[in-house]
Amino acid sequence: MGDFVVRLSSLTLKNIKNVKNGTIFMPLANNKSLSLGGAEVLGIYGQNGSGKTAIVDTLFFLQEIMIGKEIDQSIIDYIDVDEDNAEIIAEFKIFGEKIVFEVGYNLSLEKIDGLISIKREFLNCAINQHGIRSNKNIFVDYKKSEIEPIFKPQKRLDELVGKNKEIKTDLIVARKMAEKSNCSYIFGDSSREIFNKGLSGEFKNYSHVISSLFSFAFKDLFVIRNTHSGMIAANFLLPMTFRIENNKIGAKGDFAIPLMEPVVLDTEKKDIINEIIRKINTVLYTIIPGMSIDVKDYGKQTLDSGEEGWKVELMSVREGKKPIPIRMESEGIIKIISILNVLIQAFGNPSICLVIDELDAGIFEYMLGELLDIFSKSAKGQLIFTSHNLRALEMLNKASIMFSTVNPNNRYIHMKSVKGSNNLRSMYIRSITLGGLDETIYEETDSLKIARAFRKAGRSIRND
Repeated sequence: MGDFVVRLSSLTLKNIKNVKNGTIFMPLANNKSLSLGGAEVLGIYGQNGSGKTAIVDTLFFLQEIMIGKEIDQSIIDYIDVDEDNAEIIAEFKIFGEKIVFEVGYNLSLEKIDGLISIKREFLNCAINQHGIRSNKNIFVDYKKSEIEPIFKPQKRLDELVGKNKEIKTDLIVARKMAEKSNCSYIFGDSSREIFNKGLSGEFKNYSHVISSLFSFAFKDLFVIRNTHSGMIAANFLLPMTFRIENNKIGAKGDFAIPLMEPVVLDTEKKDIINEIIRKINTVLYTIIPGMSIDVKDYGKQTLDSGEEGWKVELMSVREGKKPIPIRMESEGIIKIISILNVLIQAFGNPSICLVIDELDAGIFEYMLGELLDIFSKSAKGQLIFTSHNLRALEMLNKASIMFSTVNPNNRYIHMKSVKGSNNLRSMYIRSITLGGLDETIYEETDSLKIARAFRKAGRSIRND
């Protein structure tokens, strides 16, 4: 079947943080073509507390569940305080050679006695092949409350098991292990291993779907949350999000380098940081003219484990000037460096989905617009971001921007009746002040009341 490319089409949140119900759509979500298409950029805009970060946090937790990790109990703080259940629905398109799968992953979480677990999860799929599209049907449906059958529908279970009774036993054991570990049954390690056995039978297409979604979450989905920028703003760490795949190294994650002092690395980590910096330097000098990064090697030093290590420090190098420690650069430059490796990956790899909360934090407005414009016109992957800087509204088309509303039951909308791509910013500001949209996008504040409250607070300070 060859390699598959997975693209996120839409994401629906129900009872997550302050979102009772809301759906974001990628620009090509409704594209009926079976071709992959180019870059997809989606910016999410809205006032503070209107559900922008909820999208980023949801994708972070969804990623962990789809790689089979135990459910992070901190998610309990993200479920609506008045509800005991939450739901996440992610729609994907999986592109293969002469075949496209339209897949939905539905996840229902429940809160019982202060703990979060999976109440139900199911995958549905429509298959486009040879000019024919099948109906979209559920092919794995797990309900925690139902012991029999192992999963529904029975027809798909029979296709997977066939005449091999051992597979059925393994599925039962895998289910018990998933429930004990409080992880996904569909994407848990034991279950995935069994689903992969269906590659030679009638369950083959569905086995490809499950393995492709796991691979996407494990290798291709990058979620950069607010904590990432927080470490930079505190001038504490430089967390470089990266992915490396070459003949010598295959790795993905966040490589955190202390900003205040050199760090001692083992051989493997030293090779990784050198490869990250090598890739970053191919682009950095064009974004920050004349700038590059150097890994200054202070020599060998023994690690606490007794192994041989190297003491290194990241240096900023500019033409005609002496190198300085990277911590001396501005927060904006360090922010760009921290995401540049994975941004390069998303630029050249159609499988990459990069999600960044507050992309504009510390980045010069004009530079932000240029980066988004270049990415939308020339990249291959997906980029989802939240921002308060309105420059993107002048650079991206209307399909690439969604706005959060004050209505928790319809949290995300597209701007309607937009002609051209250069007036979205003015239309947004006009809609804030004058309204005119189907939903209110800004809960208006009263400047007189604000000024009066400040004066009252000021008087109370003087009287204390």
